[in-house]
Amino acid sequence: MPALGVNIDHVATIRQARRTIEPDPVWAAALAELGGADGITIHLREDRRHIIDRDVRLLKDTVQVKLNLEMAAEEEIIGIALETRPDQCTLVPEKREEITTEGGLDVLGQNERIGTACRRLQDAGMEVSLFIDPVAQQITAAAELGADAVELHTGAYADAVTAEDTEREFESLVTAAEATRAAGLVLHMGHGLTYRNVSRVAAIPGICEFNIGHSIVSRAVLVGLERAVREMKALVE
Repeated sequence: MPALGVNIDHVATIRQARRTIEPDPVWAAALAELGGADGITIHLREDRRHIIDRDVRLLKDTVQVKLNLEMAAEEEIIGIALETRPDQCTLVPEKREEITTEGGLDVLGQNERIGTACRRLQDAGMEVSLFIDPVAQQITAAAELGADAVELHTGAYADAVTAEDTEREFESLVTAAEATRAAGLVLHMGHGLTYRNVSRVAAIPGICEFNIGHSIVSRAVLVGLERAVREMKALVE
C-alpha cells in the first residue's frame, strides 16, 4: 500500500506570518508521526517563506520516519542537503513569485543542471526523486538521468472542475504511472490532493508514496494534526 508523506510546510507558514517561534514544525512532525505518517516532507525554498534552515537541521535529528527535502537544484540548497543528509531529496521547480509550485520540473530542458544535482545528492547517499508532470517524455528523461523516483504532479487532476476534465486528467495519471513503472522508477504522487479526491488516485497500481500537506494542515486547524493524519492515512490505504 502507498506510504503517506506529510508535508508540514504550512505549519511553518503560520509561524512565519508573525516571525515568532510557534507553531513549531518540529512538534508538528512528531504529531504527524503519532498519527501514522510514513514520512515527513518539507520544502526549503530559496526565500525561506516557511521552512527555515533551523527546521531542516532539527527535523533531521528528530524525525524517526523518512525525511524528504523538497528543493530547487540551486547551489545553496544543495549545500544544505549535503550537510544535513535527509533520506530523500525531491527536486522541484521554484519561482519566487508563485504561491505554491505551479508545475513539474522540466527535466528535458534542464537536463545537465538537474543531472549534476541528482548525481551529487546520490553520491552523498540520498535518494533523489524528480517532481514532474505526468508526461511520457519527462518520465523517460528522468530515467535516463538515473533518478531513483519521480513524483507525478497531480495538480491538474486536483484542480479539474468538470467531470470530463477530471476523467481526462485521471487517465493521464494512470498512463504516466504505467510509464513510470515500465521505466524502472519508483512512483510517487502529490500536489493538490485532498480528502475528497485522493481515494481514486490511491487505487492506481504501483504507487509507493504520496506527499500531501495543505489539505492535512487545513483539517488539522479544526480537528487536530494527529487525527487529520490518521484520517488521510486511512484514505490512502
